[in-house]
Amino acid sequence: MRPGENIVLVGMPGVGKSTVGVLLAKRLRYSFIDTDIHIQTREGLKLQEIIDQKGLDSFREIEEQAILSLSCNEHVIATGGSVVYSEKAMTHINKNGRVCHMELDPQRLKVRLDNINSRGIVMAPGQSIETLYEERHPLYMKYADFTVDCGDMTPNEVLKAMLKNL
Repeated sequence: MRPGENIVLVGMPGVGKSTVGVLLAKRLRYSFIDTDIHIQTREGLKLQEIIDQKGLDSFREIEEQAILSLSCNEHVIATGGSVVYSEKAMTHINKNGRVCHMELDPQRLKVRLDNINSRGIVMAPGQSIETLYEERHPLYMKYADFTVDCGDMTPNEVLKAMLKNL
């Protein structure tokens, strides 16, 4: 890792970016930012409320602006799963950060995402986790410096795999 570099976590909703991000920040003695919480704080609304009230396109714009507003060093940044739709946002966070794609297959994601309709996931009405995965996976791969397959691993095992790549 370069001095001052951020670690940026990308991946599907439910993969564990926030959970592992906190562990990674503690281990590296970095600060932690969850961009979903950052957006909720800025907007004064939950993610699902933003999507319901303003629509998917507006949410993506809000997310992009929230990412572009970040200016930090030595942070672990857990992003929302939809951040990869914005090339501007990804270019911004990639300037001073290593991007880790946290991978988990759609079947395991479905088990973890029992709150899919209230979680604030940017997905078209009627879209499945499988088709969302197919749509986003190439984008995660495009921006990732490395990928960690989270599979059957515990958060601590995912942390160890990340540290090996850093």
